Amino acid sequence: MTIAIIGATGQLGGHAINALLARDVAPADILALGRNSDRLAELAGRGLRTATVDLDDIAATAATLTGIESLLLISVGGPGQGLEPRRNTVTAAQTAGVQHLVYTSALRASTTTLVLAAEHKATEEVITASGIPATFLRNGWYTENHEADFRAAQQRGVIANSIGAGRIATATRADYAEAAAVVLTTPGHQGKAYELSGDTAWNFTEFAATASDILGSPVRYDALSSADEQEQLRAAGLDDATIGFMSLLNANIADGTLADTTGDLATLIGHPTQPLADTMRTWL
Repeated sequence: MTIAIIGATGQLGGHAINALLARDVAPADILALGRNSDRLAELAGRGLRTATVDLDDIAATAATLTGIESLLLISVGGPGQGLEPRRNTVTAAQTAGVQHLVYTSALRASTTTLVLAAEHKATEEVITASGIPATFLRNGWYTENHEADFRAAQQRGVIANSIGAGRIATATRADYAEAAAVVLTTPGHQGKAYELSGDTAWNFTEFAATASDILGSPVRYDALSSADEQEQLRAAGLDDATIGFMSLLNANIADGTLADTTGDLATLIGHPTQPLADTMRTWL
């Protein structure tokens, strides 16, 4: 089996490579694609095939993917900028004859109100229309997204945002990447969409209490109004567009859009997802 990974030089891509190697996929059977030449050189040093990729060049991308059986398309592109490179990738994969396309989407992408999900839903529709047998890994939130909150707890003893009592069922990138490796290396996943999330949903009061236990010092959570949060972000130098996006995202999280504990992730990887406290310990 030959497996290509678009987004291989990013954090999730790196974990996916490690997970594939742990499942005894030969390094030479993995084609790592990205734009970070230094990172690609490191991967080549581990025996992987590598290539730089420009997703604006559909013909060149198709040529690179020729002979690839399975493609992991990590959701490249920032918010509002991802659909076109993903559409180009699908067209290239179709031209190259890729037999299985695995896409990292968003939790409940087809129905959620999460501000980040619209492009994921659109990408899923493009993939479905292409006719390529596909699997959608609808990833929930990464625990690592909250390392900055842990640093705030460590440095100031206070975490503050407008999420309030909203719960988040996070899992680590390594857990999500392991699920991708399972889907890429075992049969029966084509045509399926997996709703992936951590085993336990926590809120920020619980996050602060866990951080306090890990740090051995008091940590407080302050629930802010959206207006107060926006003032703090503006004082920190963020631009209005970023502030508006973060406000919408935090409002979504407060409403529970990332709270689902579906069990799909633990089932796919065959073990519980990493608990929040265990991840925090790695940040010390």
